[in-house]
Amino acid sequence: MTYTTRASHGAHSARRTPRPAGPQRGGRWLRALFGALSGLVAAFASLAVAELAAVAVRPQASPVTAVGESVIDRTPGALKDYAVRNFGTNDKLMLQLGILVLLALFALGLGLLALRWRRVGSAGVLAFGLLGAVSAMSRPDAQHYDALPSVVGAVVGAAVLYLLAGRLAARPAAPWQDDALGEPPLGGGSPAADTTFDRRGFVVLALSASAVSAGAGLLGSKLNAAGSEQAAASRAAVSIPTPRATTSAAPVGVDLKVPGLSPFITPNPSFYRVDTALVVPTVDANTWQLRIHGTGVTKELTIGYKELVARGVIDRDITVMCVSDEVGGSYIGNARWTGVPLAPLLRQAGVVPPSKGGPADQLVARSVDGMTIGTPVEAVMDGRDAMLAVGMNGEPLPFAHGFPVRMVVPGLYGYVSACKWVTDLELAKFTDFDAYWSKRGWSAQAPIKTESRIDTPKSSGKLTAGKVAVAGVAWAQHKGIAKVEVRVDGGAWHTADLAAQDTIDTWRQWVWQWPATSGSHRLEVRATDRTGYVQTEQKAVPRPNGATGFHSVTVKVA
Repeated sequence: MTYTTRASHGAHSARRTPRPAGPQRGGRWLRALFGALSGLVAAFASLAVAELAAVAVRPQASPVTAVGESVIDRTPGALKDYAVRNFGTNDKLMLQLGILVLLALFALGLGLLALRWRRVGSAGVLAFGLLGAVSAMSRPDAQHYDALPSVVGAVVGAAVLYLLAGRLAARPAAPWQDDALGEPPLGGGSPAADTTFDRRGFVVLALSASAVSAGAGLLGSKLNAAGSEQAAASRAAVSIPTPRATTSAAPVGVDLKVPGLSPFITPNPSFYRVDTALVVPTVDANTWQLRIHGTGVTKELTIGYKELVARGVIDRDITVMCVSDEVGGSYIGNARWTGVPLAPLLRQAGVVPPSKGGPADQLVARSVDGMTIGTPVEAVMDGRDAMLAVGMNGEPLPFAHGFPVRMVVPGLYGYVSACKWVTDLELAKFTDFDAYWSKRGWSAQAPIKTESRIDTPKSSGKLTAGKVAVAGVAWAQHKGIAKVEVRVDGGAWHTADLAAQDTIDTWRQWVWQWPATSGSHRLEVRATDRTGYVQTEQKAVPRPNGATGFHSVTVKVA
């Protein structure tokens, strides 16, 4: 009876024993998980606050953009070529995702580090902020306060990590029993070996920091987008001016309309985009200005958008191409460009081409994002339709293709002619200045090479024996296409039928009716331009001045 009374009294006492208030018990793995989470919360806070701080500077100064564009500038050429070749126009998205993944891994590590060394972990956040600041200031278009968002964001992120790590500080747990049966505490092991940390305080602080960070990030994004909205409004208000001289439509028959064949005019949404801008610049046409200056300029000019288009525009069908395109690749397109002839503008500034004694042989175009593109002055002033384009296929330039103004020079690869978002034209010498891509191993002079491509049938396609339309496009900008030939399995060349010729500055469609027989076959194509040059079979990679070789496809015929 006495035993029963004591047991009951003991059980009653155990039930009344309060658990410790404040810090709670937690296993090592739970504490480590919270530590890693603290790093992610701190990184989120840093980026969100930096986004808000960028409102006071400019959107391009945000850390992810600044670091990303710095990575693009410093990426080895071979790796850039690989990214463009394998990811195409998604290369920038992949870079941004890669940066965020690396940042997340770095943040996880700092969070775990801060469990033992709070100050060291916080210093790591500051170091990443310093990287962002240095990256921002190293950009060609860097402005005085571009480092500010990275610095402000890093300070906030370091403070958040320091405070969160404080809530996770391990403390020895006082021995106690979980219940009357003496079961071990959470996490296993003896009570004396367990540790406590302020779990409840950590959760409250982490949630509060995340909520405030989300608010700051959303506000920053909205305010930073205000400039883009203003630029979009200026684009919406622009109407493409009527050409000063009537431009004839493309002749009948330029588009063969063969199924699977690229259309003669490439629609704007389908037009390739290759550039180094991690974030597409959005420039307000109302504030845009172009400056023309440099060697041999006797009258420096600064001209606004309205003044530029008031000079009169022309419409021209011109095929443009990226030098990084592989044989048979897709980084080529044909559009009707509306723009102001460039040569008369240069002559107004006193520019004389080298062939007539001018001192400058390079026209250095600068974009709003600091990109530099060097174009031969002679090519701009030799009579071809080099222009400052303001329209593309009947509408104002899309932002991704250079609104409000870009350069288009027929016959030259884009990296030496097609500066988007152009704001500055400087006359210089090739011997005195290397443009962006020339510094990275690409040729300073780069006329587009005579090439051809099979669009249909596709490689590995399965066909039925009988007549098959083999069709594609061929180009030799500023020279024109005279003939296209196709051969099967290395046999004799067969002359294809050509579409009507628009101008020598556009690609030309072709088709050959192949009497296909059963089996596996290899189709090849070659073009001859109007100078008599026959496309070479010799294979060459795009670097340093364009790929060469025959495009081929292998098909199976049933």
